Amino acid sequence: MNKRWIRIVALMAALGLVLAACGGDSEDTTTTEAASDTTEATETTEATETTEATDETTTTEGEMTEGVACDEPITVGLITDQTGALAIYGAHMLRGVPAGFEYATGDDGADGTYTLDGCDINLVIKDDQSDADLSATAARELIEVDGAEIIIGSVSSGVTATLQEIALENDVILIAAPAAANDLTGSTFNENTFRASRNNYQDAMAICANLTQEYSTFVQIAPDYTFGYGGAQAYRDSCSALGGEFPADDIFAPADTTDFTPYMEQINEVDAEALLVTWAGGGFIPLLQGAIDLGVLETKTLASPFVDNVALPPFFANAVGSTSSILYHYSFPDNPANDFLIEKASQVDTKPDLFDADGMNAAIMVVEALKVTGGAADADSLRGALEGLSFDGPKGTIEIRAEDHVAIQDMYIATLLNVDDPDFMYFEYVETVRPAPPCLLEGDNEARCGDLPVGSLEG
Repeated sequence: MNKRWIRIVALMAALGLVLAACGGDSEDTTTTEAASDTTEATETTEATETTEATDETTTTEGEMTEGVACDEPITVGLITDQTGALAIYGAHMLRGVPAGFEYATGDDGADGTYTLDGCDINLVIKDDQSDADLSATAARELIEVDGAEIIIGSVSSGVTATLQEIALENDVILIAAPAAANDLTGSTFNENTFRASRNNYQDAMAICANLTQEYSTFVQIAPDYTFGYGGAQAYRDSCSALGGEFPADDIFAPADTTDFTPYMEQINEVDAEALLVTWAGGGFIPLLQGAIDLGVLETKTLASPFVDNVALPPFFANAVGSTSSILYHYSFPDNPANDFLIEKASQVDTKPDLFDADGMNAAIMVVEALKVTGGAADADSLRGALEGLSFDGPKGTIEIRAEDHVAIQDMYIATLLNVDDPDFMYFEYVETVRPAPPCLLEGDNEARCGDLPVGSLEG
């Protein structure tokens, strides 16, 4: 059986575990995991009851810590885009990460230091402008000058791949957020990289479960780099596993494209009902304009996960009434962590956006792991704490899958009601789904997948 069919079979098995929603809020969602009957090493912990005042965490063996202490402050570095092409997303992290540390420690961190029991956590923030060289420099400064033992970042998947290598070389822990490329916990996996965010397959499994109920043929366009390749493959596999067909090869355009005319001309020639779009950043707008100018949307329905609050109005103005998936919208979850995130955002006169929850989850994840280790921040101790860790954040319970460090989490299906609400109340909640994506580890790491459904990326 070739790799393509192995992947399709794996996705068919995994897609069966995308749960339909419960009525009401996301806390009522139950989860069936692909690893539910595997060995002890694959067991996940019971959900941690996380509130502002709660300090208890359950490890994979069910042991409880007695408090946190450290001889020296622990430095956590946040590397994100503050002034570059993806700064619109970096702003989400700059809100979400501090909010997460404040929520999880109960300390407002006014000076960038959060006190957890007998231990100080220093948060140091660096701007990488979504540039791999700048990100590498920032990471080395954090590790060699600031003494960072944990790094959170970055917005760009390609940049985050660079951080992976540096974290492994220096034996520190990297928490990927919000980068979504499959490779980070797939072909480029290493034991020091963990996710707080979702991967491409979780996006694709959520949207294809909905799309294939209405459409049977698809064509897609994606950016010509890691995030785009992973997204395109995940959409193709997920929708195909549910009966969808792709009558043409996927189309890739450079991430900095401003004129999409030649790409839309190719798309126009394809006999397909829906246009799948994987994109990130400002390219959304010229892509959409190109689709309109070339008449693509007269014959094909735009099919894409809903995006951030700022980009959504121009990108989806002609899609009011449509139903799709979204990673997070502040109005959907009903839990203490999300309430806290909303309150913190209101203090700067805004609402949480698409990746605010990723940032908050990354910070909570750090604190909960330190509770397990009792304050030990070396990579060996943190790996043991993070693998199988379960904690509650603004999206409800996050489970770090021990085998490949994927973060199993809720995703949402919503119907777009408008694009002009001043509080970004654009949606009507439909349901919550919880995709359990296939394990994408390769080579020597593939054995870690155990009994999980497996797949591999081609090319």
